[in-house]
Amino acid sequence: MNSEVPIWAKAAVKSILLSVKSKDPFTYYHCCRVGLEAARLGAFMGLDSFQQSLLEYSGLLHDIGKVGIADNILLKPERLTDEEFKIMKGHSELSVLMIEPLVEQDRFFKLLVPGIRYHHERYDGKGYPYKMSGQNIPLTARILTIVDTVDAMTNTRPYRKALPMESAEKELLKYSGSQFDGQLVSQYLRSKQSKEVPLEDNLVSSEFLKVA
Repeated sequence: MNSEVPIWAKAAVKSILLSVKSKDPFTYYHCCRVGLEAARLGAFMGLDSFQQSLLEYSGLLHDIGKVGIADNILLKPERLTDEEFKIMKGHSELSVLMIEPLVEQDRFFKLLVPGIRYHHERYDGKGYPYKMSGQNIPLTARILTIVDTVDAMTNTRPYRKALPMESAEKELLKYSGSQFDGQLVSQYLRSKQSKEVPLEDNLVSSEFLKVA
């Protein structure tokens, strides 16, 4: 079974993300940060380099479907209405749809689909789009849920100021076992306290974050 990242993956994903950046720079940098943090957490957990790459690339691509959301919703400078939020919730499936040509080309991209598709599922089954719960939610998605939420909380949007990391960590603990996998929350918090996290040197997320 092939367990390698295709040599063309970086270029393909960079092309997609630059298209995202042209419409919504916040989503671009959010995806880069989530990819980086997901890989870091995977490294801290002792996952192998291939699994770390799956986490990183899943994070890089998890929100790309937002380019398919109308600007008046995606870029709205205040909170969304219930109807607008319903439309926004379709972004994970749009993200999967956008990488279908890549999925058809290589098994690596097929393995990214679960993390991308299910990153808004909740451990208690109250998430979307399929209301999966517990260990039925793929590990990649459970990890992305945590790093995605933390990044969203700790970065300013037009309708909401960024929270300090301490507040984000309190939210993780508050919803540990309901929104989040409690064991992964513990791993994440330990990783943030660790002075050194083992990490592969060839992360593409770091490079993409430097794009002006």
